[in-house]
Amino acid sequence: MADNRSSVLSLLVVLVFQVLWFERGISVKVTYDNKALVIDGKRRILQSGSVHYPRTTPEVWPQIIQKAKEGGLDVIESYVFWNYHEPLKGEYYFEGRFDLVRFVKAVQEAGLFVHLRIGPYACAEWNYGGFPLWLHFIPGIQFRTTNNLFKNEMKTFLAKIVNLMKEEKLFASQGGPIILAQVENEYGNVEYAYGIGGELYVKWAAETAISLNTSVPWVMCAQGDAPDPIINTCNGCYCDDFSPNSPSKPKIWTENYSGWFLSFGYAVPYRPVEDLAFSVARFFEKGGTFQNYYMYFGGTNFGRTAGGPLIATSYDYDAPIDEYGFTRQPKYGHLRDLHLAIKQCEEFLVAEDPKHQQLGVNLEAHVYYKSSNHCAAFLSNYGSKSDATVKFKGRSYFLPAWSVSILPDCKNVMLNTAKIVSQRSLEFTRHHGLSEFTTPSSTWSWYEEKVGVNGKNSFTTSSLLEQINTTKDTSDFLWYTTSVNVTEDARHGETLEALLVIESLGHAALAFVNKKPIGFGFGNHDFSSFILSKTVTLNSGSNTLDILSMMIGLQNYGPWFDIAAAGIFSVTLAGLDNSKRDLSSTEWTYQVGLEGEHLGLDNISLANSSLWIQGSTVPKNKSLIWYKSTVLAPGGNGPISLNLSSMGKGQAWINGHGIGRYWSSYLSPSTGCSEKCDYRGTYDSFKCLKKCGEPAQTLYHIPRTWVHPGENLLVLHEELGGDPLKISLMTRTGQHLCGHVSDADHPSADSWKPDLDFKSQKPEVRLACDQGYTIASIPFASYGTPEGVCGAFSHGTCHANVLSTVQQLCIGKQKCSIPVSAAILGDPCPGMLKSLAVEVLCSA
Repeated sequence: MADNRSSVLSLLVVLVFQVLWFERGISVKVTYDNKALVIDGKRRILQSGSVHYPRTTPEVWPQIIQKAKEGGLDVIESYVFWNYHEPLKGEYYFEGRFDLVRFVKAVQEAGLFVHLRIGPYACAEWNYGGFPLWLHFIPGIQFRTTNNLFKNEMKTFLAKIVNLMKEEKLFASQGGPIILAQVENEYGNVEYAYGIGGELYVKWAAETAISLNTSVPWVMCAQGDAPDPIINTCNGCYCDDFSPNSPSKPKIWTENYSGWFLSFGYAVPYRPVEDLAFSVARFFEKGGTFQNYYMYFGGTNFGRTAGGPLIATSYDYDAPIDEYGFTRQPKYGHLRDLHLAIKQCEEFLVAEDPKHQQLGVNLEAHVYYKSSNHCAAFLSNYGSKSDATVKFKGRSYFLPAWSVSILPDCKNVMLNTAKIVSQRSLEFTRHHGLSEFTTPSSTWSWYEEKVGVNGKNSFTTSSLLEQINTTKDTSDFLWYTTSVNVTEDARHGETLEALLVIESLGHAALAFVNKKPIGFGFGNHDFSSFILSKTVTLNSGSNTLDILSMMIGLQNYGPWFDIAAAGIFSVTLAGLDNSKRDLSSTEWTYQVGLEGEHLGLDNISLANSSLWIQGSTVPKNKSLIWYKSTVLAPGGNGPISLNLSSMGKGQAWINGHGIGRYWSSYLSPSTGCSEKCDYRGTYDSFKCLKKCGEPAQTLYHIPRTWVHPGENLLVLHEELGGDPLKISLMTRTGQHLCGHVSDADHPSADSWKPDLDFKSQKPEVRLACDQGYTIASIPFASYGTPEGVCGAFSHGTCHANVLSTVQQLCIGKQKCSIPVSAAILGDPCPGMLKSLAVEVLCSA
């Protein structure tokens, strides 16, 4: 009893200290030992989550951070994005979404720590991995190897960020929230490709980081040869078997993938929370002390920030907080409960190494002792097929396959990773919480691009040019234009057919013969190269061939990714002169970007320009056309979606802000998805997929702060063809939540009380709307043997009508709890195992 009271007192001391630290800016020392990070002399168990500041707006940062805190996180982790902080050499930018200091201070104000991953290589499915493209054009430079030109620029930027944080007193030793910093990123995955230069580069990067005197530990993720005192950390879906490269370093997990990123042309990946929770519990069970979700909030790749090739605009990542800032249930709630259970074990986990007990085939226990009579235990069934019942300390415990039970007192199960008692939510649809607003056809104007170069800023060479070196990423587009002269085998006025073959390194291309479209070719995320082969009709005499080559994000990952090429590299015509004609070395005329880009059609200043055409019939299904409309923002304060399901491929802007790239016409493969993915067994990014045969994305996030009352300017550049009249705006007006808990389920994790028989407490159905919403109605409530799933519940053979009870407890409230108890709800079938299923609708 005394020991349990001591545990509670110690936890309260930690929490009070943390609050006082952030409120008063108390300077503390951060070190580490073989067990954990040591903050002000105390070992800590830390839950962390990645939140990238540019992937949402500053006005939303506090809400996201607060939800992360309420979800049980201690640390916010973010990369630093060099290409936007130093867009031109020596010119720095730290404003708006890129106000790094404001973001770190927002985390501090919430009472959380920061892990700042300075890199400066980020990967992150971010354009060019976060490197500024001007680096690429420094003569003689080689990235991420022992190249002095690169090292000088990298050191300068590292020092810039570290000094900025010091000036603002943001390191822990200065009273700030930063307790960890990272240099480089996942270099161990590609180091082999750089030979001895890579090995020397790793040592230099470590030495450079240490020399900056941050006073907090540095880490290198996925870097087995990280030299002391740098901590090497693990990235992956499972890190329970990871060991650092020195017995003096703690076991840290910097990237635990909550889902996976989205690519155009691919199905939508997701990761079941039962598996994610299993991976986390196994990590702490086997000695881990710091774990980070990548991502906890994913957000949006606004504008042209998405990496490549073909990374989508949504960076939702199936994270616990979705792209729009709403909690994703049950992932958010189940992980929150898991964090509570692990936090209850903190003093045991940092005290000493666990004692291992084999309980059967694929069954084991890890027991942490503070004293001979006081312990915490993790019971695991790491088999993927068979449930099991095990004996531990004289008691029986049921363990579903691929699950971990956490016993903070070595007796009572506080949580099992496969048993979800937290609420669930339905995806937002027109029928569940979304309101849709269309735009009248009378508001649309358009501007048609001319095919090919227009003479302005064009230039001519006698070869095919690589695209990135030509455009310098100032635009996604590069026009390749040449002429084809047909003089033989055709009399004047006659035509000939020929096979046109265009080979490209990526990522997509539209081809025109004599200004008429003849074909569209494209690659995908894994294989961006493609061949466009079409039979074309040529006139006698001179013919024009125009190719619009398109980039969809610069490559962001892989060995030597910085020199990956793109654009057209071969053009041939077969069937003329009874031979194949190679056009690759003929005279080509080039133009970087589109005429509409040079004019600035996306800018508000041109909203009323005479360049725009308005008429009674809006052109549809036409390539290379700009559309403009004025739209009224939906009412309310929540985020907005732009529905572009009727469009083909292009980019969109609202009031001059880049919403991002869209590609609604690129459908994912029709196979590979399943209605329910089995969480049991090893996860990878192709295991659990949804929306097969559909576009990767049709809804595009518009932050509320980007619109204002009254008319807002919406501009689109459509590359392939679509119907703008079917474009609509959507906003969330409600939520559809469910809870389904049985008599046999564990009580809610936050009702845990040491030294009490936890099982004697009653489980509850707990429902909570997001802030700003309250429970408006109860479509379903049944206690007995209800059947079905959230959104499709039905009464079972045993049913007690508990609707009035649930209404009394929940209607008009932001959250409510309903005890799963026959004493309160009545007993419709004595002696049977019963459950309570409830559905509620929340409204703003």
